[in-house]
Amino acid sequence: MFVRVKKVGNYQYLQIAENRREGKRVKQTIIATLGRLDKLTASGAIDQLLRSAARFAEHIMVLAQHASSAHDAPDAHVLSIGPALVFERLWRDTGCQAVVRKLLATRHYRFDVERAVFMTVLHRVMVSGSDRSALRWRRDQAIEGTAQLELQHLYRAMGWLGEALDECDPNGASPRRVKDLVEEALFARRRDLFTGLDLVFFDTTSLFFTGDGGQTLARYGKSKDRRNDCKQMVLGMVLDGDGIPVCSEMWPGNTTDVTTLDRVGERLQRRFGVRRVCLVADAGMCSKKMIAAVEARGWQYILGARLRQTKEVRDTVLSDGAAFETVEVTRQRRDPMELQVKEVTVDDPPCEAPGQGAHQPRRYVVCRNPVQARKDAATRAQLLATLQNKLRSEGPKSVVGNKGYKRYLKAEKEAFVVDLDKAREEERFDGLWVLRTNNTELTAVDVALRYKQLWMVEQVLRTAKSLLDTRPIFHKTDATICGHVFCSFLALVLRDELFRRMDNAGLRAEWADILRDLNALTETTMTCHGKTFAVRSNTVGVAGKIAQCIGVRLPDTVRQVDVGKGVSA
Repeated sequence: MFVRVKKVGNYQYLQIAENRREGKRVKQTIIATLGRLDKLTASGAIDQLLRSAARFAEHIMVLAQHASSAHDAPDAHVLSIGPALVFERLWRDTGCQAVVRKLLATRHYRFDVERAVFMTVLHRVMVSGSDRSALRWRRDQAIEGTAQLELQHLYRAMGWLGEALDECDPNGASPRRVKDLVEEALFARRRDLFTGLDLVFFDTTSLFFTGDGGQTLARYGKSKDRRNDCKQMVLGMVLDGDGIPVCSEMWPGNTTDVTTLDRVGERLQRRFGVRRVCLVADAGMCSKKMIAAVEARGWQYILGARLRQTKEVRDTVLSDGAAFETVEVTRQRRDPMELQVKEVTVDDPPCEAPGQGAHQPRRYVVCRNPVQARKDAATRAQLLATLQNKLRSEGPKSVVGNKGYKRYLKAEKEAFVVDLDKAREEERFDGLWVLRTNNTELTAVDVALRYKQLWMVEQVLRTAKSLLDTRPIFHKTDATICGHVFCSFLALVLRDELFRRMDNAGLRAEWADILRDLNALTETTMTCHGKTFAVRSNTVGVAGKIAQCIGVRLPDTVRQVDVGKGVSA
């Protein structure tokens, strides 16, 4: 039924009509004529009629009350439902929920550990922070099964994830923990559908503590955050060839990068049954000892080489006169990147190991980015000009403490002058990077492209550090620290899965916009005529499209809820 206006002469009449199908035709029937529209409007009869009829339309009454003053009503409660709605589905689909529950099957905790882990991971995805801040954040979120969780429950859940399964190795190898079982089970689920680990990317970063940290993890070392005054731990991340996080490794803060590569290789073999793999890592992992250890395992590698520190690279590889091959590399931006590549093979025995018999030729790939080369040259020219001005106007004391200036200074006749020879020497490194590999199956261009993919793990580590923006200062044991950091790994797994589904659906959005739009999706619980209803807000931005691409059905705009259960919280 519907209301219609019919014009008769100079007057308009308000009628209630109904459409009914008779055979193939639709016939309109007038149920009642309410009167002249001008008289009904003047007398207020229309408003009285609608108010009277609204008593029998609960949803309309609820929406009207919600639009007027529901947010200020004492019985109204607003919760954000977007984050849990989306990431709960991803938590199940990636297997995280099933794996965690299976590992907890033989444990008899008096609280839901899986819910505590999920709430911590969801908090890490949305805003990050400590476990204490996660509890405060939960008050405004609709997360099923978390209403009874307390701070001690979150600490115990972190302790379970980081619980050691064996004794610590005195040689520095980290013990197996429960979090390793989670990583291995998640990888096994994917391995049934896809191939194994043929190509892995590996990189490390450091995470500093503002407190004492754990028993063995917190150590002083070279900080990548420039916080050498704080104890730290070293976090390593392994991604497969598709950029999916495989596992995380955690070491004491005094662990050096060059010692981590072989440890990761050994752990990958033992944990995932990998027989043959190609490791991709940056120049910080490259040393003669580590390369020998990886080759002894029969593995392939693509490693960044140190341009200035390695004599063979500096004097032999970069002096090769062969021409570069120019290729265009597609990237996320619209314009492709121009890359110049050439291969250099060194057959001579290493100068530091003469007379040791047979040796394998060493394969290098030299890469040059012309755009970066011009940028490096311009930056150096500007630095030299500034250095010259400072020496002339302020004297050497103003520049000797600056590392950037210091490298272009030399002492001459009891004075400091600009070292132009050093500047000319640096020109040969503009826009260059050199790779060392024992992979003979890939062309030089393919080797360069594989190494360029290392940006994925670097981006993941940057994201992990932002997810760890609040350091685990409230944790005092290695187990709870490892569990806290591992929740960031699980957050990365969910984030990666979301972006993959968005990519398959052709949906593009900035991460900050995604978080804001999901958090803006709310439900308000309110009471109307003795019944409790939940009113969902309209979707804003990309929230609706994200729910659609991951297969989540949004709740009805208005729904009646059980007073005992209420909205999931």
